[in-house]
Amino acid sequence: MTLRRRTLLTHSLAAGASLCAAPAWAQTPKTGGAGPSVVQVVDMSPGQIDVSKDFLVGARAAWQDLNSRGGVRNKPVRHVVLEVDGSSKTLRSAVDTLKGMPECVAAVGSVGDRLASQLAAMLRRELPELAHVAPWLHSPGDGSDNTFSIFATRQEQMAYALKSLTVMGVQEIGAVYGSPAEASNYRDDMERAANELKLRIRTYQPSTTLNALANTLNVQSPRILIFMGGTPELAQFAQGIEKQAAQRYIVAMSDVNVVALQQLGISRFTPVIATQSVPPTNSNLPLVRNFREVLTRLYDEPPSAQSLAGFVSARYCAEVLQGLDGPLNRGTAFQAFAKRQTLELGGLRLNPDTRKRTGVLVTQSMLGADGKIVG
Repeated sequence: MTLRRRTLLTHSLAAGASLCAAPAWAQTPKTGGAGPSVVQVVDMSPGQIDVSKDFLVGARAAWQDLNSRGGVRNKPVRHVVLEVDGSSKTLRSAVDTLKGMPECVAAVGSVGDRLASQLAAMLRRELPELAHVAPWLHSPGDGSDNTFSIFATRQEQMAYALKSLTVMGVQEIGAVYGSPAEASNYRDDMERAANELKLRIRTYQPSTTLNALANTLNVQSPRILIFMGGTPELAQFAQGIEKQAAQRYIVAMSDVNVVALQQLGISRFTPVIATQSVPPTNSNLPLVRNFREVLTRLYDEPPSAQSLAGFVSARYCAEVLQGLDGPLNRGTAFQAFAKRQTLELGGLRLNPDTRKRTGVLVTQSMLGADGKIVG
């Protein structure tokens, strides 16, 4: 099976508008059937599609490869994908579908962040016995419920990015928020982290468009800009920056897809440093090498941090299910995940216990002015 790389992002940027996606509630899975199933709820709305598409590709590759090698405990795992369009109606339908699937042993790799947060709250209330495993969730809470997060939080990503700048001798940064919602969610955390590291910080938030916001920068504005937002927003902002003579560096968080930015060719004068919650895709770790091999064999897609994250989410889930005690069902699966044990997976250390997490993995890759990804 071959998935064609998105064209929506390119069209939207050319028009100066948001991504457009067809109504996304595309599946109503049949319940029952032989063997266990896992369900992945995926937000294909305009603001999330760039992250969600790659994350889903990585997860699908992992489950297909796993099943080709015998599945879990000698049983194939049915990977059911429920696509939603960002509305409460389609998310409600997804949860109702989950309620009608007793053979589902876990909800795995829900993506993007807003959906994962909403789904976590609904599962906590309505299906507390169902494990919510490895979601793309930037604020996983206190680790006391049925959500088992393995990726770095937004706060952990920000702290890593800012600390790396202080090591480079940077004393002043700009914090750019892609929307009022991003500013509301992360401004306090950003300013707190900057103050702890004794960094001066200037805040930029769009009142109209991100392109217009970029045009407000001047020679006194910081050269290093921390960007909080997604790929389409960053692309629009970077297009505005490119009209200026002063070179700047943008440090983005994990919702920015560097491969998509590379294909858009927007970094001619503005290098982008992407902060990621997975190893670099060119890493020599056994798990990452396996990811590249499987992705090449099954899909016509370049590796990205988001597709690697989807791959890791599925592999983590399968590894825990493989080692559980007793028969494979929803109850035993929940008990296995509830131990929140640290897991070594192909050279990558994963810790789902957010209450006792130290040394969480955060890395950075740069999309340079020459259009090449480094790191």
